[in-house]
Amino acid sequence: MYRRFALLAAATLLSVSLAPGPAEARPKPAQRAAADTAAERRQVLTYWTEGRMEAARPVTAPAPKTQAGEPERGAPFTAPPTRELLAARTPGEPWTGGGAVARTTGRVFFTTQAGRNSSCSGTAVTSANKSVVLTAGHCVKMNGAFHTNWVFVPGYDRGSRPFGTWAATRLLTTPQWNAREDVNFDVAAAVVAPLDGRTLVDAVGGQGVAFNQPRRQQLYAFGYPALAPYDGSKLIHCSGRAFDDFMGSDDLVLTCNMTGGSSGGPWMLNFNESTGLGTQNSVNSFKYSFAPTWMLGPYFGNDAQAVYQSAQSADAL
Repeated sequence: MYRRFALLAAATLLSVSLAPGPAEARPKPAQRAAADTAAERRQVLTYWTEGRMEAARPVTAPAPKTQAGEPERGAPFTAPPTRELLAARTPGEPWTGGGAVARTTGRVFFTTQAGRNSSCSGTAVTSANKSVVLTAGHCVKMNGAFHTNWVFVPGYDRGSRPFGTWAATRLLTTPQWNAREDVNFDVAAAVVAPLDGRTLVDAVGGQGVAFNQPRRQQLYAFGYPALAPYDGSKLIHCSGRAFDDFMGSDDLVLTCNMTGGSSGGPWMLNFNESTGLGTQNSVNSFKYSFAPTWMLGPYFGNDAQAVYQSAQSADAL
């Protein structure tokens, strides 16, 4: 059985992309309106009481799968990672450094089609509309249906919501995740409405985003794991050099002990521990049941970039 775990920066940071493909090479993201009226947003914000947030449990995602007969993507990886790559500098500890990441990373809450209140993680990123949260595909849609009651709580800390609760007006994911829940494309974005007259990035800042970057780089991962030994109450981080998954996906892998609830949390390139600023380049996606210390994250290529571009051009209202 496979499992995928529901795992103030300067607003001047820019999105970065190396050698992006042409627009026609990026299939149009799948998207759905969320709470796109003031009345719906009031209803969603009223729904998420402290008790419901505390009771929300991470989703258990479907087994990784790709389209039948589809060729493998990415560079082949024929040997296991070295012992050096398997070693994590930080395998999963509370983040105590403060800085931008403590404000831009937060918990995501939603209700599944089955009526279950669940949690993931997400990140506020720089964007044209200053209203984009990046997360994992299964944190906006799973088992053929988009989630409802979707909110983002940046800086969540032991039940505290220091920057408020932000309701999504639109949810977007890759066409590959939308069609067949392909783990290689487990990427999503939410556009959130302004709160008290301010956009999300105006309130908490935003991390930069990069696409089509070299693989196997030094990365930091953040999230709000909510399954033992964690309880979703605080921000956890891992760090180390990523390696390629040699078990069946095109994902990157970090040695990381984070558990369910951390899905959708950011993987950062060039992360500065002093400022808490970095450049997002993946998200926590899933774990193999036989490798609980490995966290996998999708490669941010053209399809992830298309989701981000569509989200940042959307009207937050």
